[in-house]
Amino acid sequence: MAGLGEHITAMVRSHASGDDASFYSVALQIAAREARQGHHVLADDIKKAVDSSRQSRSATSNLTALPQARGDLAELVEATQPNVRLRELVAPQGIVDQIKQVIAEQRQRKALLDHGFAPAHRLLLEGPPGTGKTMTASVLATELALPMFTIRLDGLLSKFMGETASKLRTVFESVAERRGVYLFDEFDALGADRSGNDVGEARRILNSFLVFLEDASPESIVVAATNHRSILDRALFRRFDAILTYSLPDARQAGTVIRARLGSLLAGTSLAKLNALTDGLSHADLVKAAEGAAKAALMRGEPHVTREDLVAALQARRTASIG
Repeated sequence: MAGLGEHITAMVRSHASGDDASFYSVALQIAAREARQGHHVLADDIKKAVDSSRQSRSATSNLTALPQARGDLAELVEATQPNVRLRELVAPQGIVDQIKQVIAEQRQRKALLDHGFAPAHRLLLEGPPGTGKTMTASVLATELALPMFTIRLDGLLSKFMGETASKLRTVFESVAERRGVYLFDEFDALGADRSGNDVGEARRILNSFLVFLEDASPESIVVAATNHRSILDRALFRRFDAILTYSLPDARQAGTVIRARLGSLLAGTSLAKLNALTDGLSHADLVKAAEGAAKAALMRGEPHVTREDLVAALQARRTASIG
C-alpha cells in the first residue's frame, strides 16, 4: 500500500497546483499497477475516467498552461514550452527518421503499454556542439505538445556530493509524475566514465542515475545530450532506447540552414561554390553567419543579402569557430 499511498499523495499535490497533466499521469500509473495485480476492470475504469476528463477539458479550453516546477524541483529544472517543428530541423534523413519513430511511439504509447511494450523514451544524443541536439529535444516537446524541462546540472551536481543522488531522485520522480521532455544537456558532466581513479561518491552518483534511468516512466521522454561520447561510461549506452549521432552539416545541409534563416533576404543570391567556407561549421555557426550577413545588408539599407555579405560573414565565423 505504500506505493499506492505515494501515488495518491502525488495526485493530491498535482490537483492542488492545477497541474492536470501530472494528475492524469499518476492516475494512469495507478491503473497500470492495478492491471499488473489482475484488477483489470478497475484499471479500465480508471483509464476511461481519465480519457473522459481529458476530452471534457479540451472541449472547454484550448489553452494549455505551462506547468511550473515547484519546491525542490524548481532549483533543478527550467521549464519552457518550445515551438520548433520537425520540419525546421536540418539533419540527415536517418536522424529525422529516428525522431519520427520516437514521436510515433509516444503518440501510440497507450496501445503499446496495453500490450506490455514501452515506447522509446530514453534517448542519447551525441555529436559536435551546435549540430541540433538541444533543438531535437525542443522538436519532441513541440510535436508532442509537452513542456520541456532542462535540468540545471550546476544545481544538480552539489558541492555536497551526497545530496546529488537525492536531487536525481527528485528529477526522476517528476519524470513519473509530470509528463514532459526532460533534457540533461552537457550530460558528460554527469555520465563520464568513473572507472579510473575518480571513484567513491562520483561513481555512486552515476550508479544512481543508471538505476533511475532504467526505471524511468515511459510517460515522459528523458534526453541526454553530449558533445563527448568517448568519455561516457560504457554502462550508459545499453540503458538508452535509441542513440542518435549528429554530425556537422554537409554542403547541401549548409545551404538549407542558410536559406531557412535568411528567407526572402536571400532572393537572387547564389549559394554555389561556398563549400570551402561552410565546411567544418556547425548548424549554429551557419545560423550566426547568416544573421551577420543579414545585419550587414539591412544596416546599409539594402533589402537583400549579397554574396559578398555571405562570404565575409562565413569567413568571420570560420575565424571565430575554427581558427
